[in-house]
Amino acid sequence: MRKLFALIIIAGFLSSCAFVAAPVTGFIYTDVKAPIAVTGNTGSTKVGTAKMQSILGLVATGDASIEAAAKSAGITKIHHVDYEATGILGIIATFTTVVYGE
Repeated sequence: MRKLFALIIIAGFLSSCAFVAAPVTGFIYTDVKAPIAVTGNTGSTKVGTAKMQSILGLVATGDASIEAAAKSAGITKIHHVDYEATGILGIIATFTTVVYGE
């Protein structure tokens, strides 16, 4: 029993895949856009983005925080926040935060 458990754990580590943090994912391809948050502020004259990326689930880099996206466009009042997620065959995955505001 222990050998089977160890084999399952090792197989999990060896099958590293890049997954996208999205409500729905496709094993072969994922390309989705969805909302994260909305505020009471009105107007959105600026758009800022922040991105992170993963390769084979082994290496992940980037800062996709709302703060980083707002700073990229000089936004001080956030109207709403969306995200975009893309994944290809579990090899590469990207997650982009999109902030709208003024």
